[in-house]
Amino acid sequence: MTKRVAIFISGGGSNMVSLAESMTGDHPARPCLVITNVPGAGGLEKARSMGIPTAVVDHRPFKGDRVAFEEELARVVDAAEPDILCLAGFMRVLTEGFVGRYTGRMLNIHPSLLPKYRGLHTHARALEAGDAEHGCTVHEVTPVLDDGPILGQARVPVLEGDTPELLAARVLVQEHRLYPAVLRRFAEGDRTPVLLS
Repeated sequence: MTKRVAIFISGGGSNMVSLAESMTGDHPARPCLVITNVPGAGGLEKARSMGIPTAVVDHRPFKGDRVAFEEELARVVDAAEPDILCLAGFMRVLTEGFVGRYTGRMLNIHPSLLPKYRGLHTHARALEAGDAEHGCTVHEVTPVLDDGPILGQARVPVLEGDTPELLAARVLVQEHRLYPAVLRRFAEGDRTPVLLS
């Protein structure tokens, strides 16, 4: 049975596009919703142009009431009846209550080789540490930030003269390879990590 995938974005949606474009042919999943917390997110128009239903749940009117925001988010998500939820540049930290509702069904992509560099500014932190390599990780979402079981990693070398922006651009290329590969395997019921270099 084909799995239904809801994709969460907050910006341009480049990872969302990679995921959606991969879900064709004999792929075991199809996108059923692209949802954002940012009304003007660039990824919305991309999703619409691909024929994917979209929704906006703006966090700002909830004025710090994360539970109320997440209740509305869950209401909209549940109406689409997804089997898998993919966070793809969704820039809101989700509470234990929301995450618990979708345990074992929610994935996230993070721009570092976890467990290194949870949170923000990962590229600058890798450069500051003098790391020889950097990359990205897809993991299951748990209530602890950037901490769930690792489902895939892709590595890139850190080059002489790299800036956070140059490094981020090379990592993003790998994100667009890794996330679709992990999603396909996950949708088939296989949690064996995907390792790319």
